[in-house]
Amino acid sequence: MVCYACDMKLRFTRHAAEKLSIMERFGFIVSTVTIKKTVNNPLRLEERQDGTYIAMSLLDKTHVLRVVYRVENDIMVIITFYPGRRKAYEV
Repeated sequence: MVCYACDMKLRFTRHAAEKLSIMERFGFIVSTVTIKKTVNNPLRLEERQDGTYIAMSLLDKTHVLRVVYRVENDIMVIITFYPGRRKAYEV
């Protein structure tokens, strides 16, 4: 898969930034580096009709990480992210 976004800057919404600590409380430690790697080199990338994208990568043996973002003026804006079960996404 070609990385169209590798040279783009990233910006986290307030929600996404706060979610980093929320996820840690639930046992899912996700770093900004992991999120950047996910959007720059996704295992799967979905484009939605509203102009947002969902990039997915493996988080651990049973979970994937899904990152929702949009592109504004050559900046990738991370809206949110969440873990999902690998089975649910057939990975």
